[in-house]
Amino acid sequence: MPENVYHLLMPRVFDANKKVIVDECGISWRRPELESLIDNIASVLLDAGVAPGDRVGAKTEKSVHSFCLYLAALKIGAVWLPMNTAYTQAEVDLILSDATPKVLVWSEPMNLKHTTCLTMAADGSGTLMQAAVQDSKGVRTVCRHSQDLAAILYTSGTTGRPKGAMITHGNLEFCAATLAHVWGVTSGDTLLHALPTFHAHGLFIAANTMLAARASMIFLPKFDPEKVLSLLSKATMFMGVPTLYTRLLANERFNAELCKNIRLFTSGSAPLSAETFAEFKARTGHTLLERYGMTETTIITSNPLSDERVAGSVGYALPGVSIQARRQDGRIAAVDEVGELVVKGPNVLKGYWNLSEKTAAEFTSDGYFKSGDLVRIDKHGRVWIVGRNKDLIITGGYNVYPREVETALSRYSAVRDCAVIGVPHADFGEAVIAIVELNDTANFDAKSTIGDLSTQLAKYKIPKEIFVVPSLPRNAMGKIQKNVLKDEFSSTFSCKA
Repeated sequence: MPENVYHLLMPRVFDANKKVIVDECGISWRRPELESLIDNIASVLLDAGVAPGDRVGAKTEKSVHSFCLYLAALKIGAVWLPMNTAYTQAEVDLILSDATPKVLVWSEPMNLKHTTCLTMAADGSGTLMQAAVQDSKGVRTVCRHSQDLAAILYTSGTTGRPKGAMITHGNLEFCAATLAHVWGVTSGDTLLHALPTFHAHGLFIAANTMLAARASMIFLPKFDPEKVLSLLSKATMFMGVPTLYTRLLANERFNAELCKNIRLFTSGSAPLSAETFAEFKARTGHTLLERYGMTETTIITSNPLSDERVAGSVGYALPGVSIQARRQDGRIAAVDEVGELVVKGPNVLKGYWNLSEKTAAEFTSDGYFKSGDLVRIDKHGRVWIVGRNKDLIITGGYNVYPREVETALSRYSAVRDCAVIGVPHADFGEAVIAIVELNDTANFDAKSTIGDLSTQLAKYKIPKEIFVVPSLPRNAMGKIQKNVLKDEFSSTFSCKA
C-alpha cells in the first residue's frame, strides 16, 4: 500500500498529552503543537508553489522549527535537501545549481532566480514563520510510494564533486522501523539528541527512529559536554560519534552515576577505537553499541542489543539486508578474507541525483551497492571494517590497510587519535605515514614509537614518518578528513627516494 513515511513518523493515532520534544530551554512540544507548526510551515511551502517531487532546501541551525520544516516537506511530498551549516558559499552554490530547489530556507536573506528564499533563525523567527498561516486547519498528507524520493543528501565530496544521494520514503521507513525494533525503542524512551540534523545520523537514524517508536527527545542545538552531563539523568538513550564519547570521557564528572538511567549508548559515523570502547565501559559500566551505515544506505549493520558487543566489530547485517565481502574480481571473499562490502536491501539509495552513469557504476550486475568499504566477515557473520577502498595503501607492491596501523598506534596512551595515509614516494610508489593527535606530548617520541611498532607490525606496514599535529581535521560528524591530510603531506618524500 503506497504510504508517505510521514504517517510512520507522525501517526494518525497518538497521545495528545505526551511530550514528543523538549527543547534546550525546557519548553515541551506535544503532538498537537508539533502538528500545528508543521501544517503552518507546510502552508507556506504550498503557497510558494511546492509540488510533490520539488526540492525544499535548508541551511539552518538545529531547532524544533527546522525539524518541523523537514517534516512539513515530507508531508506535502516534497524532497528534503538539508545542507551542512559549515558549508562555504561555493559548496552551497554547487548543491543549489545541481538540485535546483523550489524553496530555500536560510539563516539570512538570499536572492536566487527561480527559487523562493525564506529565512529562519535558530529561535524560529524569520520570513518563513512570518508568512505562516496560523491555525491552518490541517494540510493533507500527500500519498507517496516507497520508491518516491524523500530526501537528497549530498556526500562530503572527499574524492571530487559532491554527489546527491537520493533517499526514498521506503529507505526512511525501513531505517526507522528496523532500528526501533532491533534496539528495543519504546514509547517510554527518551533520547538526549545532541547530533546535527543535516546529517543522516542525527536525522534519519536518531530523530526518525524515536518518532517511529512514539518515544521522546531532548533536543540540544549542538553537542555541549556540560549540557549533556546535566541532562543525562533525564534520558534513557544517547547516540553519538566517537569524538563525542572521547570528549565526555575527558570530563572528570562523567561517571556511572550520571549514566544510571541510560539503557543504551550507540556509536556510529566513524570508527570506534577499542581503547575508547574499553575506557567507556570501565568508567560508566555501559558497553557502547557500535553500528554501521553510510549516507547512501542509512543503516547496514548493528551490534546486538542483548547479546555480546565486540570491540572493533560493527555487528551483523540488519534483518532484510543482504551483505557480502567481494574480491576485486567480483567473487565472494572467503570467511575472514578482506573484500569490498556490497549491500542490497530496502536501505539502499535509489541512485545519485543527475548522475545516471555514476549510479550504474556503483552497483554490481546483480544489484548490490558497492560501499567502498573494505571489510572482513567472520564465521559468525560479524562485520569488521578494515578501511576505505580509496584509503588502501600500496607500498612496494604490498597492501597496507590503514585501520590496522591506526589500531596499533591507538594503543599508546599518549595518542588521542590518529590517521594513517599513503603519500607519493619515488621508490615505493606510496609510503606509509601517520599523523597523530596527542593527549600528552611529553610522553611521546615519534622515532622510538616507529621502532617499537616493529614488534607489532610487518616492516612494510610501519609508518616511515609520524607527524604530531595539535588537532586532526574533522568533518561535522567528527570523521577525520584524510583527503585534507593527503593534500597537506603529499610532498613529504618529494626529495627522497
